[in-house]
Amino acid sequence: MTKIIGLTGGIGSGKTTVAKMFSEQGIPVYIADEEAKKLMDLDEIIEEVRITFGNDTIVNNKIDRAKLAKIVFNNAEQLKKLNKIIHPAVQKHFKDWLKIHYSAPYVIKEAAILFETNGHKQCDKVITVVAPQLLRIERVILRDKSDKQSVLQRINNQWSEEKKIMLSDFVIENIDLEKTKTQVDDIIKLLNKI
Repeated sequence: MTKIIGLTGGIGSGKTTVAKMFSEQGIPVYIADEEAKKLMDLDEIIEEVRITFGNDTIVNNKIDRAKLAKIVFNNAEQLKKLNKIIHPAVQKHFKDWLKIHYSAPYVIKEAAILFETNGHKQCDKVITVVAPQLLRIERVILRDKSDKQSVLQRINNQWSEEKKIMLSDFVIENIDLEKTKTQVDDIIKLLNKI
């Protein structure tokens, strides 16, 4: 039975960078956020978003992600509604993906809101990536061309690092890439024993 290793971390922590490090070692990696973005192009998801958030969120039969982001990132209740639409579709997609990788001893499932959606309960182990908040804000501003206030709002919509660490089996401090790589290698050695 293939083991599922959850990989999570707050926005800007560098979990995608860490996921790539695992992938480079030949470990199958599922990036939930990337798959969720692709699934948002499915007709049934578009229709559910239209019904839940209104016609304004759909432009040329596609979800207007900027409009939808404005609605959900400032409102925890609206974010919950969106997750109820997207999360089951991602779960089903992940199960299908897992069937393809059944021969791997373990796979990495990278998800930003792994704990918030109780996704950690389907994992055999969980890795949380952490970094100082100022560095995280800096990274997101550079990556998304956003402002400090909107990054802070997104951070506040996620669980705190402390809460995630308490429920994690491994913690990677992602400040210096070389040190991060060493931590990944150490975790791979431990995972190869389970």
